[in-house]
Amino acid sequence: MTIAVGVVETQGFPTVLAAADAMVKAGRVTIVVQGQSESGRQFVAVRGPVSEVERAVKAGVVAGNQLPNEGTVTTHYIVPNPPENIESVLPMNYTEESEPFRV
Repeated sequence: MTIAVGVVETQGFPTVLAAADAMVKAGRVTIVVQGQSESGRQFVAVRGPVSEVERAVKAGVVAGNQLPNEGTVTTHYIVPNPPENIESVLPMNYTEESEPFRV
């Protein structure tokens, strides 16, 4: 089974929280990392089967953009089958914290 990675970047923490919540409810995915990038932007990355990640990211974008008077989704991206060199360098692997929730 091909495991994809999907990431949603937002402006503001409430927006990334809404996106993450929608993502895990919409698809059979596992959150592998959440963090802060420049200018206060937040991001969340999920892993799972390609079709599930696609569904989850789509739901996360919609949920993040529906928050009234809050931040917005600034960008999103899906890598269907990331090569090992990307997995070894970027923060998108399953961690000790995420492993119990791996789907």
